[in-house]
Amino acid sequence: MFANDKFRLVRADEKGYPAFYRVVWNDHVREFSDLAPADRIECIEAVAAVERVLREHLQPSKINIASLGNMVAHLHWHVVARFEGDPAWPASVWSAPQRDADSQRAAAIGNIRMNLEDALRSALADGRGNCTAS
Repeated sequence: MFANDKFRLVRADEKGYPAFYRVVWNDHVREFSDLAPADRIECIEAVAAVERVLREHLQPSKINIASLGNMVAHLHWHVVARFEGDPAWPASVWSAPQRDADSQRAAAIGNIRMNLEDALRSALADGRGNCTAS
């Protein structure tokens, strides 16, 4: 949905988590500390921009941010808007579900997805060169 020369933003299709995004660094690096200082700043600013937009547009109960990558050793950050009552709340999104997904919340987010993702692209493109929507 967004890409530039340093990173891309993709929406993850995770049932029960309709606002689950990944900031993926384009160059193959395993760890955040492998990045040059300027790249670390650009990467974490992108993560923060995604968090801000999700908070502004969705008013979630919490934003979860994680950099795991145990299965795919490539630097990427998970940025997930969490809501009380989502399938694993209050545990992590990777925990066993405690309840069914909230189809009404998913539909509501689906209804504003175009505006949400326009805001995400705009926030990420602000001040960054060579940006392309995808």
